[in-house]
Amino acid sequence: MRDNRRVRLDSVGKRYGPRGPWVVRGVSADVSPGTLIQLEGRNGSGKSTLLRVAAGVSVPSKGKVTGRPRTGYVPERFPGALPFTGREYLLHLARVHGLRGRTAARRADEWLERLDAAAYAGQPLRGLSKGTCQKIAIAQALLPRPGLLVLDEAWTGLDEAARSVLDAAALERVADGGTVMFTDHARERLRDRAGQRWLLGGDGRVTMVPGERREGP
Repeated sequence: MRDNRRVRLDSVGKRYGPRGPWVVRGVSADVSPGTLIQLEGRNGSGKSTLLRVAAGVSVPSKGKVTGRPRTGYVPERFPGALPFTGREYLLHLARVHGLRGRTAARRADEWLERLDAAAYAGQPLRGLSKGTCQKIAIAQALLPRPGLLVLDEAWTGLDEAARSVLDAAALERVADGGTVMFTDHARERLRDRAGQRWLLGGDGRVTMVPGERREGP
């Protein structure tokens, strides 16, 4: 069942500690389903912080996020030293998302195959390469077919084939009416398909401009 609700950010701000500087502040947006949003800004400008707040991983210090649908999130750094094999981890996260039995196993296997990680699925996460751990991180985010997919430098460490799979997966979510928010070191990543660009200048403010979307596959 689709869960493609409109995501709204109302005067969202985030700082660490009551006297800390505002990492992001005054962010308001009404995001329509089926939107691809690219976040841009220099290192330390608040991209990861805003993505964590949007995903519900971090609570805003001010304002609120409403309408958040089922969410898949790939962090900038995946904690690979977990007491699971790759497949065990995916099945565990599937249960968290409310998936059970054959449905959970089918979706886990689907993404392991698409990302070319099936051969490593039985190995402990702590023994996998950074690139393979990143594939597991991506698979867990895509398992529930999220209405909101948040990708924080998710392409880092992937081989070219896996990057192409993630490109396609992000566009599939958008085509299915989901919202995708992402940032990547490669500024051209999906740039010509983004409906919006959120520019973070480093002072906590976010400027929202139309993307450079073109039609086509």
